[in-house]
Amino acid sequence: MEKVPGEMEIERRERSEELSEAERKAVQATWARLYANCEDVGVAILVRFFVNFPSAKQHFSQFKHMEEPLEMERSPQLRKHACRVMGALNTVVENLHDPEKVSSVLALVGKAHALKHKVEPVYFKILSGVILEVIAEEFANDFPPETQRAWAKLRGLIYSHVTAAYKEVGWVQQVPNATTPPATLPSSGP
Repeated sequence: MEKVPGEMEIERRERSEELSEAERKAVQATWARLYANCEDVGVAILVRFFVNFPSAKQHFSQFKHMEEPLEMERSPQLRKHACRVMGALNTVVENLHDPEKVSSVLALVGKAHALKHKVEPVYFKILSGVILEVIAEEFANDFPPETQRAWAKLRGLIYSHVTAAYKEVGWVQQVPNATTPPATLPSSGP
């Protein structure tokens, strides 16, 4: 497979680090509070994602035509997908102690999005950035730097596993066009 200039640097930066026990506990504690409102939080995340990155909606025939956030919030299909996203994240967070399970779940998600949905992997990085934004806002007064760093590490871990699944199935980057997301991505944390 042909290498794109600069790809090795990107891969080097994206390599995931294992979370320490303290980091796992910090992520799980934050997640438990967030997951208590699973559907509403999931909908808030997806609505922000689609409002800020409307090109991502092209992969969803049921709601790709929706422009208004309130219309998206009320969409049963969007709500259903939000619950699936939150469920997958919950499985990952609950199993942070089991790297094989985490890898397996993220491989399934990555392969499905590569083969069935034809979604560019960069959308996982963008979506995980939106998730971190929502967490930071939700827990503005209770999201210390060490917890932020743990979540940033988890973001890297998720993206690393998902992109590995894309590579495993032979994903070839799609030719950029007008629907490609902007080059600027949310920061990966402090």
